[in-house]
Amino acid sequence: MSVPPRAVQLNEANAFLKEHPEVLYVDLLIADMNGVVRGKRIERTSLHKVYEKGINLPASLFALDINGSTVESTGLGLDIGDADRICYPIPDTLSNEPWQKRPTAQLLMTMHEIEGEPFFADPREVLRQVVSKFDELGLTICAAFELEFYLIDQENVNGRPQPPRSPISGKRPQSTQVYLIDDLDEYADCLQDILEGAKEQGIPADAIVKESAPAQFEVNLHHVADPLKACDYAVLLKRLIKNIAYDHEMDTTFMAKPYPGQAGNGLHVHISVLDKDGNNIFTSEDPEQNAALRHAVGGVLETLPASMAFLCPNVNSYRRFGAQFYVPNAPSWGLDNRTVALRVPTGSPDAVRLEHRVAGADANPYLMMAAVLAGVHHGLTNKIEPGAPIEGNSYEQLEQSLPNNLRDALRELDDSEILNKYIDPKYIDIFVACKESELEEFEHSISDLEYNWYLHTV
Repeated sequence: MSVPPRAVQLNEANAFLKEHPEVLYVDLLIADMNGVVRGKRIERTSLHKVYEKGINLPASLFALDINGSTVESTGLGLDIGDADRICYPIPDTLSNEPWQKRPTAQLLMTMHEIEGEPFFADPREVLRQVVSKFDELGLTICAAFELEFYLIDQENVNGRPQPPRSPISGKRPQSTQVYLIDDLDEYADCLQDILEGAKEQGIPADAIVKESAPAQFEVNLHHVADPLKACDYAVLLKRLIKNIAYDHEMDTTFMAKPYPGQAGNGLHVHISVLDKDGNNIFTSEDPEQNAALRHAVGGVLETLPASMAFLCPNVNSYRRFGAQFYVPNAPSWGLDNRTVALRVPTGSPDAVRLEHRVAGADANPYLMMAAVLAGVHHGLTNKIEPGAPIEGNSYEQLEQSLPNNLRDALRELDDSEILNKYIDPKYIDIFVACKESELEEFEHSISDLEYNWYLHTV
């Protein structure tokens, strides 16, 4: 006789509490439209109730702008009386928070209607709907993220970030020094605590790389055959990095472009597709001749302009683009080519995969993954050909053609017949409403540069 799912989850809670009698509190977490983690903190004695009955949170949680204010034009706020929905635990996400002074655990949640159906505006549900289309084909997505971030000083200069002083030398890094091991040593305690904290939380982080700007680093996550879980890991990794850095008296930023003239923060994702026997359908000695790979690439490239609002969801996102920073600005693909939007690594035949290189670290991983997988599915089912792969420097061969600002990206998303088949049009309306609200506020602000240019000049 099979054990009911709720009983299985209760067993998970019982086992965790028994193994960790020191835990006093549990943070119940859910990622909003911007990937910002929100939720509630409960005492350990209430954990069983959460597994049995869930917790209530308002539907407007998924209609918040970047400042945490409800965007009423979404229809999820006062129009529905700011009504609650119910949130249930996501299995296998209960873990310790290693940075807490008072022993605390955390648990990811996902929102449902009161009747039990998944809530359409939860970004995790948006992704699940796309993944279900692969399930119908007997295919499984295998995915892994690479997440870039900056360590920054806790003290800003005139509201702007600056690199933190090295705990070893006391100096602030100034140069690029990509892949420099010495820079890893400068911040070794913090970076090692990140990897150890990830291991404690079950997040499969297997490497940290020094990136191409002062105090910029990248954490690589190991691939998993579950795109929802891959995104869960990315969300939790961000939270872990932020809090471990606080423990070391530093701050972090995943802002797409925190420094003018320096590289931005990207969020790359590696994707392969497995058949019902677990074989990678992209496996090939010559990837260019693999029809499934070509079609997947073709679909992603065709949907790339309409996907930009999910890949680059903020005003600042578009400041990251530029040839010198390896951020592609046109739909393009190539074999082992880091100047294109879709790179196909070719190290070994069975490891052939897509590396999507467009999104910024400010993207919501669930929405980013949903957009990318919609393109993969569209390409596979419609046999979309991508054209010849780019050899050499794509920036010298292709004109910029992807949307280069948020307003144009939102128009492309709103008008996309293809993405509206994969992502609930009601959700696209909510997303666009939130981002247009942010745009309106941004465009009514007056920057320091405008005062410098015009106040005493015109």
